[in-house]
Amino acid sequence: MAGGNGLLEVRIAAPAADAPRLARLLVEERLAACVQVLPGVVSTFRWDGSVTTAQEQLVVAKTHRSRFDEILDRVGEEHPYETPEIIAVPIVEASAAYAAWLVAEVGAGERS
Repeated sequence: MAGGNGLLEVRIAAPAADAPRLARLLVEERLAACVQVLPGVVSTFRWDGSVTTAQEQLVVAKTHRSRFDEILDRVGEEHPYETPEIIAVPIVEASAAYAAWLVAEVGAGERS
């Protein structure tokens, strides 16, 4: 399946205590078809004028572009950070079967 398919991988950095809950919420609410939580992420960033290092987990959600704004809103409500990292990258290629499953799981194009 080619790049204009609307499929996204959404990456969210979160504290270890919150990452599994966010992953489950995204799947339960059909905002993502599948979410992996990758442990052991060490993030270094500037916040409030200081360089900070945080132990985090990376939440990687597979979804459709039509669900991204809802993910932004929902994660924004549930995430403990004032400004959480929520970024999306296009899934350029995917097997036709996986892409069809993903779209069906999130009801792409539908609004809840």
